[in-house]
Amino acid sequence: MFRLLLVISGLLFILPSGLIQAASSSPQITIIIDDLGNNLRNGQRAIALPGAVTYSVLPFTPFGKQLAKQAHQQDKEVMLHMPMDNSHGHPLGPGGLTFKQDRPLFEQQLAAAITATPFVSGINNHMGSGLTTSTERMQWLMQSLKNYPLYFVDSRTSANSVAGRTALALKIPTLKRDIFLDHETTPAFIDKQFKRLLKKAHSKGHAVAIGHPYPSTLDYLEKALSQLDKLGVELVPPSQLLALKRTPQLVANKITTTPQANTAQPMTEDIKRVTKALLVNNTPDSEPEQCRITEQLNVTRITCS
Repeated sequence: MFRLLLVISGLLFILPSGLIQAASSSPQITIIIDDLGNNLRNGQRAIALPGAVTYSVLPFTPFGKQLAKQAHQQDKEVMLHMPMDNSHGHPLGPGGLTFKQDRPLFEQQLAAAITATPFVSGINNHMGSGLTTSTERMQWLMQSLKNYPLYFVDSRTSANSVAGRTALALKIPTLKRDIFLDHETTPAFIDKQFKRLLKKAHSKGHAVAIGHPYPSTLDYLEKALSQLDKLGVELVPPSQLLALKRTPQLVANKITTTPQANTAQPMTEDIKRVTKALLVNNTPDSEPEQCRITEQLNVTRITCS
């Protein structure tokens, strides 16, 4: 059972709810573009996509903050694309959550990533085919998220993920990915996946897709998203699909306020130290060539741009 967050007079109430559609009777789709932060040009092109596309930003990346701010300025929803241990041993990049971390370090790393990424409304996992199968680690994650007004989207990089059900058990608003748009990057494959997304939305009323700022994906979406009215679907961010109320805390520039109901915890000295070290080590003089190992549906690909 999903949960609805309701804030009344500063108090947080968690009420049982189904997924609540907006006043529109149209099926709803959510499209999340992952992996923003390493390539400025592709990231800016992604943010220029029409409609309520959502953008998930890798923490401590060269252009992550800039792209998050630009997305927010265009009234787009921003998420944190949290790196998590995968089952193939691929490097996570800076700021990831791993099995080697004890609980205090795990929580510090999560808090540092949240604090370092402006305008975050929710979190989804980057890689994570290993960590999301661990009930213990997912309990650590969701119990930490209770300190923040954030939702969680399970990217489902493993069929054995327990992230979604752990989030529900701990009353964290949550969704799961239904479709990967581009784990093959040919136009024909992306078209097939987009049509699967529409079919699933018409079948069950809503569906969630994840894509990436690949040129072929952006080429396709630039055309397809302008046709959604004709296709009979509505594009909405995750918070609307969850019927979340977007409070000021959800769009605060920095999560540094004093803890109280429905606000994030302040930045501790440990979190500041982790954040500073990661930022210093990941600030290039110019935009780098982007080469990345991507793990999706247990398929590993290397892409460069």
